[in-house]
Amino acid sequence: MGLWQRIKRVFRASTGAALDKIENPELVLQQTIRDMRDRVPELNNSVAQVMATERLLLKQKENLSAQVVELDSKIKAAVKMGRDDIATAYIGQLQQAQVDLDRTSVQAEHAGVASQQALKARDNYVLNMKKRTAEAMQLISAAKQAKLQEQLAQTMDSFNIGDDSSTFNEMREKIDRRVAAAEAKLQLGSSTVDSQMQDIEREAMDIQLQDKLLEYKQQMGMLGAGTPPASKQIESGTPAASEAEVLNNVIVNETESGRSN
Repeated sequence: MGLWQRIKRVFRASTGAALDKIENPELVLQQTIRDMRDRVPELNNSVAQVMATERLLLKQKENLSAQVVELDSKIKAAVKMGRDDIATAYIGQLQQAQVDLDRTSVQAEHAGVASQQALKARDNYVLNMKKRTAEAMQLISAAKQAKLQEQLAQTMDSFNIGDDSSTFNEMREKIDRRVAAAEAKLQLGSSTVDSQMQDIEREAMDIQLQDKLLEYKQQMGMLGAGTPPASKQIESGTPAASEAEVLNNVIVNETESGRSN
């Protein structure tokens, strides 16, 4: 194979591949349908011309037939009048009219056949066009479905690649960090001095309630005479607690709570 033939083959292959990529089957089918429909008026015009020729020949045949009848009558009239010269002239015209009539009859017959064939061809083309149009519409629908499936496949491929999955994982990790930080702040806030002081106040309230309970039991004779309330026992055994000692107790409790956490 020569160099030029190889170059031509490569060029045709490259051109064909490029056309395959840019060729849209849906657009090609739609254009094909339009082309088929555009040919219908042309076919109608062609059929109309054939039918017009047939009608013209039939009209000529009718005129020639009338002319033959008229010439025959004139010949007979001339013979009766003894005008053989005129009768001979009419006979010549009659013979020519008869030849024209025979020729026109044959042409009209052929034109009639041509008209029937043209009408049949036009009808077959219209039927074929409708059939091809229906097939083209089905193919266009299939092409659209294939395009949607390709887009869906590309979307699924993107999920398989992991682009969106990595994004979801990254956002989930950020949210988990924020939740953990919020829980830590909440836990830290619950171990403040105010919280410890609230615990001390609740404990002091419990002590007062226990003292009241012991007083009631002592008044009812349910306890020994020498048993003082719990708060009195604390006052008799230890000096009165000052504000500095209360604050030290709060700090110690806060420290122990922080170590336990």
